[in-house]
Amino acid sequence: MAKPVELTNGQLFKSKKAAEQHFREMLARYSDGDQISDYQDHSDLSALLERFDSLVSDGSSKIGPGIKRFERRMNKGDGWSSPGFWVIRVDDTPTDFSYVQAVAGRPKSDAEEFSVACHNAVSRDLLAMKQRQFDHFAGPDGLIACDITENLVGYTEAQLSHAHPPFGIIVKEFRKVKGWGEIVPPGTLTASADAQISTHFADKAIAQEFLKFHHDRAVLRIIGKDRPPISLSSVPVVKRPLRFR
Repeated sequence: MAKPVELTNGQLFKSKKAAEQHFREMLARYSDGDQISDYQDHSDLSALLERFDSLVSDGSSKIGPGIKRFERRMNKGDGWSSPGFWVIRVDDTPTDFSYVQAVAGRPKSDAEEFSVACHNAVSRDLLAMKQRQFDHFAGPDGLIACDITENLVGYTEAQLSHAHPPFGIIVKEFRKVKGWGEIVPPGTLTASADAQISTHFADKAIAQEFLKFHHDRAVLRIIGKDRPPISLSSVPVVKRPLRFR
């Protein structure tokens, strides 16, 4: 049975899915740089941020000294971008927060944060490899064959996928090699902070160590985003494997 989500301003959603849809539709009503001007939207976001502080945040309060306004801004990382809500406090300090996490009502686990840091360590190289494939092997129409379906896909409809082993297995193997199977040493990952969109390794040497470990193990391929679900129970047949080494 779906568990309802109740916010402190009286908003009640029958499920987390319904609450997430509410805020997704709210975000779509605004453009990048817009202030959240509707009174009810502001009230809902204020209550959602209270939920974030009480159930998700493991660092300093997102609300801080108080809420001045909310804005829609574009969050950007290495090779990705996505719109999100930002809060501007009464002292004019801004910070981002995830409405998805706030609705879920739980912080990311240590394993999830570690995996994010690992992906951030290799994301630029992954993006560069995808770009090289299209630069060198796409036809005059800019299309490449999906490694699974053979359907032709363009750059935005394609993704660079870990074929075997999956990315999660590479991360687990790296943790085992480091002796971090159960616990990651304190200070290994960047601490939560204002406007920190994503988690990274605090020590660049660890990031480089994972990058090398990943590049020695990863076998990748170009696939379409609309391809059939990939089975993780068997080793996939890779027609056009891509490797860093």
